[in-house]
Amino acid sequence: MILFRRHILNIGLLVATLLLSAATAWGAKPRLVVNIVVSGMRGSDIERYYDNFGDGGFRRLIDGGLYYSNTLIDYMNTSTAAGLATLSTGTIPAVHGVVGDRWWNYTDSSLVALINDNKAHSVKFSTGSGNYSPHRLHVPTIGDMLIAANSESKQISVAIDPLSAIVINGRSGVAYWAENNRTHWTTSSAYIYDLPKWVESYNEANTNRLYSLMRWTPLGDITKYHNSEVAVVEGIKGRSTRLLSDVNLHLADSEIGRMRYTPAGNTQLLEFASSVVAHEELGKDNATDILNIVLDTPRYIASTYGPESIEYEDMLYRLDSDLAEFLFYIYAQVSTPEDIVVVLSSDHGTSPSYNPVGGKERDRFNTRQMVVIVNAFLGAHYGTDDYVLGFANNSIYLNHTVIRSKRLSIDAMREEVATFMLQLRGVANAISTSSLRNNSFAEGRSHLMQQSYSPTRSGDVMIDLLPGWIIEDSQIRSASDGGYNYDRHIPLVMYGGGISHGLVEGVISSTAIAPTICLIVGIDVPWATESKPLNEAMARKAGKN
Repeated sequence: MILFRRHILNIGLLVATLLLSAATAWGAKPRLVVNIVVSGMRGSDIERYYDNFGDGGFRRLIDGGLYYSNTLIDYMNTSTAAGLATLSTGTIPAVHGVVGDRWWNYTDSSLVALINDNKAHSVKFSTGSGNYSPHRLHVPTIGDMLIAANSESKQISVAIDPLSAIVINGRSGVAYWAENNRTHWTTSSAYIYDLPKWVESYNEANTNRLYSLMRWTPLGDITKYHNSEVAVVEGIKGRSTRLLSDVNLHLADSEIGRMRYTPAGNTQLLEFASSVVAHEELGKDNATDILNIVLDTPRYIASTYGPESIEYEDMLYRLDSDLAEFLFYIYAQVSTPEDIVVVLSSDHGTSPSYNPVGGKERDRFNTRQMVVIVNAFLGAHYGTDDYVLGFANNSIYLNHTVIRSKRLSIDAMREEVATFMLQLRGVANAISTSSLRNNSFAEGRSHLMQQSYSPTRSGDVMIDLLPGWIIEDSQIRSASDGGYNYDRHIPLVMYGGGISHGLVEGVISSTAIAPTICLIVGIDVPWATESKPLNEAMARKAGKN
C-alpha cells in the first residue's frame, strides 16, 4: 500500500463538515484555479508510478490534496474532444454534442470538423495553424460562466493542439496553441485580433525551440522502471540501440509536430503556461482567474509507443519534474497558498497496445474494410451505390441522400445494418441510433452508448468493439475510444485553496468536476450540468499546502 493511503478521510469529520453552511465552509474564494488535463493518462497510472515520482510534482498534489481514486467517464465514446468537453461543461456528449473532432452532415453529406471556421483567421505569427473557432460549441464552459459572472475575471487556455485549447476553453477568454511551422504560440480572431506584446516577444525569441529534446534517453535508472515493454531504448542489452526519439518522428511533418511525440511537448507547454501566469498577472486581484492547461503529449506518446512502454513511463517522470517546477513557480507568485486551487485530471485513458512486445498480437477493427462490406451487403439488396459516408465516433454514417433517392426507409436501413454488423469479427454490439433515440437504457454498455449519442451529430449505427480491440491504424499502438475501464478510469486530484487532503475511493463521475470547480469559485454551474458537486471538496481546512 503506497504512502498516500494513510490520508483516508475521517468519515465522521467529513459528515459533520458537510452540515456547515456554504458560507462557513468556503469563506474567501481562490484567486486562481489551475486546471491541468494530462491527456490519455489512466487513473491507475498514479499508483503504478507513484514510487518513482519526486516530491514536488504528482506526489505534492496527491499527498497534499484530495485524491479521487475511482473517477470514471460515463459514456462509451471516450475521445479527446468528448472528454475535454465533458470536463469543461460538466455533462455528457449526448448533451454537449461534442461526439468527436468531426462528423458528417446529413443535409449535404459533407464532413464537418468541430473547430474549423472559415469566418475566423489566425492572428500574427501564425503560418500553419488553420482557421479555428469555438462556434460549434453549444454548451457554456466553466470559463464562460466565470466571465459572465465577473468581467474582471480572466480565462486563458493553453495546449499544443488547437482542438484541445478551444474545447477546454469555450467561447470566453483566450485559447492559445502552437502553430505548425514556426513553433510559435497563436490564437484565433474569434478570441482576439492581435497577440499581446509579450506573446509576440516570446515568439520572436523562438523560445519553444529551446525546449526541443534532441536526444531522448531515459531520465532515471531504467532498472527501477515498472514497464516491461521496451519499444526502443538506447544501451539496453537485447533491445534495439536506437534512441527513443528516432522512432515515429516521421509521423510529424514539422518541428512542433515532432515535439508532440517527445516529453519536450510537456516542457514547452508548462513553460509557456508559467509565462501566461506572470505576464497576464493571473491571481493578482480579487477576481478569480482560470488557467486551463491541456498536455497533449502524453496522449501522443501513449498512442504511438503504447502505455506499457519505457517511452510512456519515462515521459511521465519527465512530466513529474516539469510539473514540480511549474507548481513551485505559480505558488511563488501568490501571497498565500490558499489563493490557488490546482485540479489535475484527464480526458480519457488508453487501451493496451495491440502488439505487445513478446506477446500475441491482438486483433484490430478495419473500418475501411467494414465500409466496403456494408456497401456490398446493401448493394446486393437495393442495387449498387454509396450507402455509407464513412465511420467516425464509433458510428457508421449512412448516406441519407442516396437512401431517400431510392425511397427507402432510413430507420429500417439503420436496423438492417445494425443486425448485419453483429456478424463482423470484433463487434460486441451494434445499436441503431433510432433505438438509442427512442429507448432508455438504464445500465450496462448500451447505457454508455446512449450517453455518447447526439441526435444531430452521431452516426446511424453505433458499434461497441470487444475489449482490447481498437480501430486499425498503422501509426497507432493504443487508442482511447473503446469505452472500457482502461479508457474510462481517469485520475482526479484537487489541491490547495484550503481543500482537505485525503483519499476518496468511492466511484464518482467525470461530469462532477466542472460543478465542483464552480462551487469552489462561487459561480453558477454551466447550464447543461446535471451532476452535483463533489461533497468531499467542501471540507476546507486552514493551513499551508
